[in-house]
Amino acid sequence: MTTVAYLGPEGTFTHAAALAWPGTTPVALPTVQDVYRAVEEGRADRGVVAIENTVEGYVVPSLDALLASEDVVGIDEAVLEIAFDAFVRPGATELTEVSAHPHGLAQCQGFVARTGLAPVPAASNAAACRDATPHQVALGPRLCGDLYGLETYERDVQDFAGARTQFLLLARRSDARAALASAADAAPGARWRTMVAVTPVVAGPGVLARILAAFGAGGLNLSSLITRPLKVAGRYVFVLTVDAAPVDLALRVVLQGLLDDGHLLKTLAAFPERVDRAEVLDLEHVPSGSVDGSAATADVARELLW
Repeated sequence: MTTVAYLGPEGTFTHAAALAWPGTTPVALPTVQDVYRAVEEGRADRGVVAIENTVEGYVVPSLDALLASEDVVGIDEAVLEIAFDAFVRPGATELTEVSAHPHGLAQCQGFVARTGLAPVPAASNAAACRDATPHQVALGPRLCGDLYGLETYERDVQDFAGARTQFLLLARRSDARAALASAADAAPGARWRTMVAVTPVVAGPGVLARILAAFGAGGLNLSSLITRPLKVAGRYVFVLTVDAAPVDLALRVVLQGLLDDGHLLKTLAAFPERVDRAEVLDLEHVPSGSVDGSAATADVARELLW
């Protein structure tokens, strides 16, 4: 049986994601860093971490742990729809606080503002439910109600219906090649995504533009770009998600070119894509106040500068 470490306690969204892979035994651990260490040290065969949410973006502690780990990579993904219920202890009165993971609080800002309760961050949404005091409302997955003997205060308190979180299945780097080969055999013709960290050794004008242009020239689509500081003022590592498999010749050529240019590279994850992405953006989700080319007169262009 394959053991899968996840951010506990029981009832977290990560617990639900861990169950997405059949034939596994989930093992709850206190922190995301513990999950990475368990995989790296061989105390767990696999690990599961949340990496990105459609509302709040990348889960920075998970991403930074992936960057920092020498021997852990992502080899698969699971994507779950995220919904929050509000729970209280039986007989609770004089509610003064609302508790959840920081990402959970951020995804339920309307509920927090409407109730006027003081937000209290927790290590996880399930931990907030497990440890809820008589004066707290806890936000978490629906299964936490029965799991921790809570009463439902209100259902579906998230700000956005249909929010999703992407979870990565982690493995030791030495196990990744065989796991990815097996995944490719199981899903022939699947679209793949590869996460790569690119660190410029020498910074200067146009360095990021040249890195990005290399992928475009190679016919590769970048579906995500995020920067993380290197703990040195003004220096960053760029995390790129490429719509390609690590074995694709076009990607290998681009990565070799970046190495030849003196950049440092690290593969963070590679996995077959499990969810179809819309090719055309729904304009309902673009930043408020955006204008398109049809309105971009000289006056509008000047307004964009302010």
